Amino acid sequence: MIVVMKRKASKTDVEEVKGKAVSQGHEHVVIEGVERTVVAVSGHVIEDHRVAMKLLNNVQDVIAVGRPYKLASRSYKDVDTEIKVGSISVGGSTLALIAGPDSAESVDQTMETAAGAKQAGANALRGGAFKPRTSPYSFQGLGEDGLKMLREAADVYGFPLFSEIMDTKHLEMIEKYVDALQIGTRNMQNFKLLEAVGTSSKPVLLKRGLSSTLEELLLAAEYILAKGNENVILCERGIRTFETATRNTFDINAIPYLKANTHLPVIADPSHATGARDLVESVALAAIAAGADGLIIEIHPRPDEALCDGPQALTPEMLKTLFDKVKKIAPVVGRKVG
Repeated sequence: MIVVMKRKASKTDVEEVKGKAVSQGHEHVVIEGVERTVVAVSGHVIEDHRVAMKLLNNVQDVIAVGRPYKLASRSYKDVDTEIKVGSISVGGSTLALIAGPDSAESVDQTMETAAGAKQAGANALRGGAFKPRTSPYSFQGLGEDGLKMLREAADVYGFPLFSEIMDTKHLEMIEKYVDALQIGTRNMQNFKLLEAVGTSSKPVLLKRGLSSTLEELLLAAEYILAKGNENVILCERGIRTFETATRNTFDINAIPYLKANTHLPVIADPSHATGARDLVESVALAAIAAGADGLIIEIHPRPDEALCDGPQALTPEMLKTLFDKVKKIAPVVGRKVG
């Protein structure tokens, strides 16, 4: 951080800043200018340190240098992280094409959906068993029974399984069934949950919050990384804006920004971003063109019968059409479809 002193600051004031830097465990360099003095402070600077500096006598401003997130940043690791999830890798040259039902509704529906995903060319299965819904009267998922259905379908069709965790008390149970834990948009800043999955050996798919900035997303990832779990996959799934024509506003800027500023893999969720199946394909293709490491898409054999998010679910046939187009775009951006 850079501590800018007021013009009237005395040598005693500067010494106070130097002393505070030392007490915080930092090194410092004093730069005396013609009009004012600044103190450059280096080390592991946190927000509390900057606040404390700002309270000292005759300090005009405290300027942050670098990013507030450390372990997620490219300054910490400049090489792209590639994360193994079951039989696939996320973040490498091969795109992760994750598809499945919003929710496991029955054994037959779950198995039929997984079969459709396989035929369409998906290489991983997604599915919900615990559903965070806006209304308490909406379908909340089948819990562990749903996880059993999803695990069986994943095993039959050779898929790694992604599924959402909502509560720390479910961690041990969910770990028995899934290959990757998903943190949904409503829990992106559930810090106790982030810390809990940070102790897990399972990779974590972290979705961007409903109205979160990219810095907030990366700081959420930092919670997981700081607990020792280095396998975090970021997901852009649209954010809430003043626009009401679509369910959310898909932030295409987020993908190249994140790829430039973090080593973590980045995938896109065009289903929740748009909320409309006729928009999913275009947004998915745009995400791949922008540099996304993969897609996570909701499908249902009969979307009009879906218990949750039917309007945004593709049919398996629509998914195959989309993935056929992804195969054509992938080589243009240096990727491939396995």
